[in-house]
Amino acid sequence: MSYPVTRPRRLRRNKLIREMVGEASLSVKDLIYPVFVDENIQERLPIKSMPGVERIPLSMIEEEANTIRALGIPAIILFGIPSRKDETGACAFESGNVIESAVKKIKKGNKDLLVITDVCLCEYTSHGHCGPIKGDTVDNDATLDIIAKTAVNHARAGADIVAPSGMMDGMVNAIRSELDFHGLKDTIIMSYAAKYASAMYGPFREAADSGYTGFDRSTYQMDPRNSDEAIKEVALDLEEGADIVMVKPALSYLDIIYRTKKEFGVPVAAYSVSGEYAMVKAAAANGWIDEKKVATEMLLSMKRAGADMIISYFARDIAPLL
Repeated sequence: MSYPVTRPRRLRRNKLIREMVGEASLSVKDLIYPVFVDENIQERLPIKSMPGVERIPLSMIEEEANTIRALGIPAIILFGIPSRKDETGACAFESGNVIESAVKKIKKGNKDLLVITDVCLCEYTSHGHCGPIKGDTVDNDATLDIIAKTAVNHARAGADIVAPSGMMDGMVNAIRSELDFHGLKDTIIMSYAAKYASAMYGPFREAADSGYTGFDRSTYQMDPRNSDEAIKEVALDLEEGADIVMVKPALSYLDIIYRTKKEFGVPVAAYSVSGEYAMVKAAAANGWIDEKKVATEMLLSMKRAGADMIISYFARDIAPLL
């Protein structure tokens, strides 16, 4: 039937009915907060391009974790800024490295917080790429051994989930095999399965001290024009043992989130990246938009597209509103 018998506005007439018929919902339980832990500093260090986000010294990581859990946020994802870098990134799994130390501190004082660790080498290589260099790209197969050892290091420290993000072919298989070999079969893998070579990562470079040199990352991260390729990447990671698959960035790739959820029906994570956060912050600072309303609308769009969980720098601000 059509108008005047059918009037969709009836179901919008007040907040109570809107709440009852709402199709997508955003809960604090959907949120994952990114934390940058820096072993080179003694005080919190604000990140200029990401107002409200800071690098956290290792000595304060337990306090930070407790604050996040008190907000009801169930999970964090850790990024490490080490005191030493090298050409291969192998320092990422050295005994006592920054992430190993951070995970142990967090788990000692807060066992109720889910700890995810980013397993990538860009913070640990002197050139800022995601593995050892071979010619004008990253050496895929040489990188696999390093990230597999890094994942084992994080899992042994107490990480609940390891999240390989370098877009190396075979990365999930390498990590799953190494985890299982070391008796860590219950460690969850959240794969950055469809990670695009996006221009939206700029502020993250400052946050994680991971600016790169020599060439860009288009030889290993995905072409923004491609959709079918993302589905292929997701399928491969699931075959290799991924438990959760991620789409990154989120806002410009809602179609990929939707297709992934519809075609595979597996847990899907969306990463609302630093550029998305910085744009909203900048516009709000100029009085052009309502920051919290826009941030909430953005996160809802990711849930509506099919994301089960969202990594967001807005998590701490949004949590009290949910």
